[in-house]
Amino acid sequence: MLSKRKSRFILFLLLIFSVGYAQQKFTISGTLRDASSNETLIGSTVYIKELQKAFTVNEYGFYSISLPEGTYTLQISSIGFGNIEETVVLDRNIRRDFSMQPESQMLEEVVVESNRQRAEIRRPEMSVAKLTVQEIKKMPVVLGEVDVLKSILTLPGVTNAGEGASGFNVRGGSADQNLILLDEAMIFNSSHLFGFFSVFNSDAIKDMKLYKGGIPARFGGRLSSVLDIYQKEGNSNEFHMTGGIGLISSRLLAEGPIVKEKSSFLIGGRASYAHLFLKLSDNENSAYFYDLNTKLSYTLDDKNKLYLSGYFGRDLFNINESFNNIYGNAVLNLRWNHLFNDRLFSNMSMIYSDYYYGLELDFIGFTWDSGIKNFNFKYDFKHYLTENLKLNYGLNAIYYDFNPGTITPSGENSAVNRDELEHKYAVEPALYLDAEQTLTDYLTVSYGLRYSMFYRLGSQNLNTYANNNAVAFNNELKIYEKATPTGTRHYGRGETIADLNNLEPRAAVSFTLDENQSIKFGYNRMVQYLHLITNTSSPTPLDVWAPSDNFLKPQKLDQFAAGYFRNFKDDAYTLETEVFYKKIKDKLDYIDGADLIANEAIEQVVLPGKARSYGLEVLVRKNTGKLSGWVAYTLSRTEQQTPGRAPGETGINNGDWYRAGYDKTHNLSITSTYQYTDKWSFGAIFALQSGLTATFPNGYYRYGDLNIPNFGPRNEDRLPAYHHLDVSATYTPKPEKKTGWQGEWVFSIYNLYNRQNAASFTFTQNEDTGANEAKRLSIFGIIPSVTYNFRF
Repeated sequence: MLSKRKSRFILFLLLIFSVGYAQQKFTISGTLRDASSNETLIGSTVYIKELQKAFTVNEYGFYSISLPEGTYTLQISSIGFGNIEETVVLDRNIRRDFSMQPESQMLEEVVVESNRQRAEIRRPEMSVAKLTVQEIKKMPVVLGEVDVLKSILTLPGVTNAGEGASGFNVRGGSADQNLILLDEAMIFNSSHLFGFFSVFNSDAIKDMKLYKGGIPARFGGRLSSVLDIYQKEGNSNEFHMTGGIGLISSRLLAEGPIVKEKSSFLIGGRASYAHLFLKLSDNENSAYFYDLNTKLSYTLDDKNKLYLSGYFGRDLFNINESFNNIYGNAVLNLRWNHLFNDRLFSNMSMIYSDYYYGLELDFIGFTWDSGIKNFNFKYDFKHYLTENLKLNYGLNAIYYDFNPGTITPSGENSAVNRDELEHKYAVEPALYLDAEQTLTDYLTVSYGLRYSMFYRLGSQNLNTYANNNAVAFNNELKIYEKATPTGTRHYGRGETIADLNNLEPRAAVSFTLDENQSIKFGYNRMVQYLHLITNTSSPTPLDVWAPSDNFLKPQKLDQFAAGYFRNFKDDAYTLETEVFYKKIKDKLDYIDGADLIANEAIEQVVLPGKARSYGLEVLVRKNTGKLSGWVAYTLSRTEQQTPGRAPGETGINNGDWYRAGYDKTHNLSITSTYQYTDKWSFGAIFALQSGLTATFPNGYYRYGDLNIPNFGPRNEDRLPAYHHLDVSATYTPKPEKKTGWQGEWVFSIYNLYNRQNAASFTFTQNEDTGANEAKRLSIFGIIPSVTYNFRF
């Protein structure tokens, strides 16, 4: 027989989950679309005026709200579109779709109010950064190419991985700790031309959201962030082409209906052509890229829709016809949206992702191929139980095929023998459940749990070591060295090498103080089973991914955050502030002198350590008027520690905490746009960051005629402060023209005052004087550019 305490607890749970069932309820559901293109709208809201409560549509524009019988006023809003207000009598289940007009194409009968960015007050969602495509396209960028990844660097908590690099760091995390998704498919290298461009064509992008914390349980596999990007579906009403011609690259995108209002296509491509000008100047070197975005959408009926989306990109780098480098991503995703009923929505995805890296060295006589492939099956459900309780649950399983490298002789006269590092295989299944629940008018919570598993599979021969230690400590020299294997063990195809599993809880709570302000608290645990083996702070094409096993333990993160959010003066201004604390277990650290290239026994040069990061983020927005924009500031610290494993061992850096390679104490970004006239608009971005950490020589030893540098503790020094100002001007000759050919000119200057930001310092000895000297490497000075964008 149940005790009184247990009975009361069960009764309490039943009361919570039955809130709102006391009286008869009906459901209004539907989809929000762009009236001009029939695209579904992500991030839109449905506001119930009588309840003073807002509901957000899902990633496919679908909403479902269950309410007691009655008459309600619905206010539909989406940034960049005119608001719609409609009164409905809810006396039965209703399906109501809304088509929203872009602000530039308002219909007179539609109730229109200017839409504004506003801080999310009631929902427990926090540590989430959002930028609309319209905002991104107004920003000045390097080389005239609109860049999704560069735009998120203007947000708090996000810093660049280095001058000219597309990699980014979030809240002190390394660049490999970011999960980058394009239509749910993993992107392992997000840059073109070694960081000058990102792989994302802005014309094909529909929505972008960056999770810095409070990450929903449906996401896993990375520690620091999730950058979730969706491509457009394609215009199912009419045919359009969009493009741009720049000094370095050009792009073209076509979209239109296959069957009007039922199916659509989208196909877009980009290519750079700077290498053609190099050849005109008898320069035998070249570097260029090209990529292709495509998507097909087909509506089977009111409850079923199919999507087939893909991306293919390649970079080609050549030096004197003797060094050739090719790398890039290829992804494909087949998705099925199904509506079981007006409260249960599902999405099934089958995803293929392939990152390839190839290298050909003619002067040595060999080619090198490596990469990582994965096959991912996902099945996600969104269950709208009541107006106060929404569930997300599902499963996914990822199969990995790691190719560390294959060496092949490139000719008959090559002195290199064919060699192939053993492929590595793994499976990463996961189950998750997320709930978002409104307990009172002032208290909303979200809570969830992800159960992740990881199976490292054969076939492979693995080394065995004494005491299972792959790294040995030399007591005489006080250094770490590769341990000598005691033997090998063979694992057959499909045999389990390592079996890992973890529970990953997530929770957040929002206390609404009034309609314009709230405080929030959040916690999330993340586990990362993949490791990027690299000796740089920014990802490069040569980096190798490795799976967790009995030596490479998965990284585990716990993050705590608290924030205050407020809207001022009818949403004209918003304020978002957060403090965070992150701690990481089993963070890989490299022993001094670690050899990472083509190393089949990577466990011999790495040790498990720990890391921590903490800081304050502030974001202030001005949303209205001719002058709008935001100021973002982050004050933070990121440190790493790898102590000795046993008494007498020194650990890395003598076992002391040291600043991580991507630690930046201060990070300030000011972004502004000014609409001068209908024809002219201006934009500016000012960025100021602490310089990257570095280890400089603190002395020298004399050996013959050579000066041998002596280095102090890791990352004790720092490069000079990084800052630059970018400006742009956009000229639209005929702003009133909404049909036919529409064009605009974008003039931009990157690094207006020609700041020579240091990417690195090299310490050398002058050949003539013998004096020691430091040389600064700077990548970008002032770069003017012009681009012509068009649409018809």
